[in-house]
Amino acid sequence: MPAEAPHAQDRDSDSDSGSGSGRTRRAVRGRRWRPALLAACTAWLLAGLAGCAADPRVGWSTSPIHDPSMNTVAVPIARNVTFDRSVHLELTEAIIKQIEARTPWRVVSEARARTILDVTVRRVDLEQLSRSRGTGLAEETAISIVVDFDWTRIDTGDRLAAREDFTAAALFVPSPPAGERIDLGRFDAVGRAAEGIVDVMQSDW
Repeated sequence: MPAEAPHAQDRDSDSDSGSGSGRTRRAVRGRRWRPALLAACTAWLLAGLAGCAADPRVGWSTSPIHDPSMNTVAVPIARNVTFDRSVHLELTEAIIKQIEARTPWRVVSEARARTILDVTVRRVDLEQLSRSRGTGLAEETAISIVVDFDWTRIDTGDRLAAREDFTAAALFVPSPPAGERIDLGRFDAVGRAAEGIVDVMQSDW
């Protein structure tokens, strides 16, 4: 029985040797596929860069989507054909704030601008949406502002963006307990109209 001990020790040694060889083979295989993975990633990256276009209107591009030379805009006071005496002033101010806050363009005087945004307020409409059963007074009322606008290049007269009957609306509750004034609803509608106009200016090119 004692004579068999060396054989068991030999088997253990062989097992350890086999395990070490297995680890070596796996490490070698791991080193073999790493260059292939690196090559594949490099090819994918180069294909993506090749897909980028110099013209931002064609395919992917890192170039600006707008003509960088059209970097200034004049915003004259909007025309107003409604009975609301101040809505055009509020809308003009809101548009200027939106352009300066959200776009790369600068608002300057018409003499210095490359482009001009003309806006006309066509209608200011009120619509009662619900009425209190107890008092009979209007609960929810919608106020909508309807405008036309035209954004053009001053040097060529080319139209960059335009809409007719562009509408923005907001809700207010004039009856108690809210007792909201119409000015609150109009302020909200004016802000939405200005935001929508600038959205169109940025997307229509």
